[in-house]
Order: sequence, then structure tokens, then C-alpha cells
Amino acid sequence: MDKALSLGPEAALSEEQRSGRPAVVTPEAKAWVISLACQKPKELGYSYEVWTQRLLAQHVRNHAVSEGYECLSSMSPSSVFRLLNVHDLQPHKVRYYLERRDPDFDVKCAEVLCVYQQVEYILENEELKPLCDVYLSYDEKPGIQAIGNTAEDLPPVPGEHATIRRDSEYKRHGTLSLLAGIDLVTGEVIGSVEERHRSREFINFLQKLDAHYSPELRIQIILDNHSAHISKETNAYLATRPERFELVFTPKHGSWLNVIESFFAKMTRQVLRHLRVKSKDELKQRIELYLQENNQNPLPFRWTYGLEK
Repeated sequence: MDKALSLGPEAALSEEQRSGRPAVVTPEAKAWVISLACQKPKELGYSYEVWTQRLLAQHVRNHAVSEGYECLSSMSPSSVFRLLNVHDLQPHKVRYYLERRDPDFDVKCAEVLCVYQQVEYILENEELKPLCDVYLSYDEKPGIQAIGNTAEDLPPVPGEHATIRRDSEYKRHGTLSLLAGIDLVTGEVIGSVEERHRSREFINFLQKLDAHYSPELRIQIILDNHSAHISKETNAYLATRPERFELVFTPKHGSWLNVIESFFAKMTRQVLRHLRVKSKDELKQRIELYLQENNQNPLPFRWTYGLEK
């Protein structure tokens, strides 16, 4: 009544803010849990590679008193989750990255980007196309599996099955490798399907390029440092064709700089992901047919990342 008379009826119906119960878990204790989460469990004697909330909570309970944080002696997995969530930590997950191990990464990256910059200039000036050198992005796609069905696929049926149905069992017929280069100016893909991808096959591919393009043009090829690209056999062949080929190598672990990888990803999505064949010969025919279909209406893959620098 006194509260209503002094503060009014609305204030009397509401609770005043109180100081509340002091925090049970001290900031120092929370910092200890966070420091544990930033270590690997194996560093603390466990077989686990990454933490689970249950394992971390158990470790905290087992060692809280000895570490001087008795307030954590009953910590639950849900409490661990809330604490880690506040600090945006997910020690139960692994996100992969690629470390730059090539000391000349920046120099090699610049050389590749210079090629893309030249191509971009040519694409913006159509009159230069008949006069320009050849610019190719090249790589191999090894281990393409020739997988066959053990039973026929069943087609979609309206009102019954919306998708193609396929028996989960399959049989393997072997693998093939695709050696391919994409012309950065025209978008044409030149490919060769081989059993292996050694120096011999790479040299055969270079000879295929040599026959494909006018002899007065220089052929610049962006490619990685695969052993077949820098072998004695390859260098011996290049010596027989001076001024014809110029190899521009991507940095180590820099395959993402190679445009042909985008084509391989597209090919995997469109053709290889659900492909079933009866033999390696059929696989070769299907890949070659895909390359022909692509070259009926070729589109250049234009690189833009990093060119402004």
C-alpha cells in the first residue's frame, strides 16, 4: 500500500530492479575454461583430436578444485556451450586452410595474374584477337572412375517417383585421366583422355597443341609444378621447339589460380557426378563428347580477382 501511494499503482505492480545474486563463476574461472577450449584434448592426455562439450565439461569438473576454481566443480555441457558461444568458439569443428609454403608465392602469383591481365586486355579489344599469342590454362584431372551399374536405372514416374532410381551396387571398370587446356581468349577446350599422365602423355599433349595452332604463334601455358611438366623428357622436347612454348608455373599449393580448375569443377557437376558407363572406352567417348559440346559454344573463363593490384 505504501508503495502504491508513494510511486503509483503501475509502479506498485512491477518489481524494482534488484542487485541480484552475485555471479557464481568468476571471470578468472571462465578464462581458464576458454584457455582449455583453445588447446587440443590430446595435449592434455586424451585420445580425442577435438573437444566435445561433454568431454570439456568433464575435464573442467575433474580439475576445477585442483586448479583453484571450485565454482566450476559442477559445470555441465550446456554451461560449456553457453560460455563458448559468448566467445564465438567452436573447438569441436575443424576448418581447413592452405598454408603458403612457396617462398616465391607472390612472384609466381604476379606472373600468372599478368597473363590474365593480358588476356583481359585482348578480350576488351576484339581487333587484337587475330594477332595475339595463344594463352592456355592447363592441368590434368586424374583418376576419373569408369563406374557401371549392376542393374538398369529406373526412370521418373509422374505421381510415383520424382527422380531416377538407381541400384546402390556398382562395379568398377578402372580409371582414366583427362589432360586439358582451356584457351583463355576463345574458351575452346583442348583435351586428351589417357590411361596415365606421365611425361610421355604431357609431351603428346604439347605436340597436339603444336599441331592445333598456327606455327608463328607463341603458346603461353599456365600450369602447376607436376613432375611431368618439369621432367628431363619434357625439357628435351621443349628444346626442340624453341620460342614456341612458354610455361608459366603457379605457386606451390596455388592451383586455385589456374582457370582450368573451374572448368573441371563444372564438368564434374554436369557430367561426371552421376555418370555410369559399361567400359573405359565408353567413359572416354562420353568425355570427348562433352568437350565437343562445350566447344560448340565456347565461353572464356574471365579471371578478375587480384588484377586491380
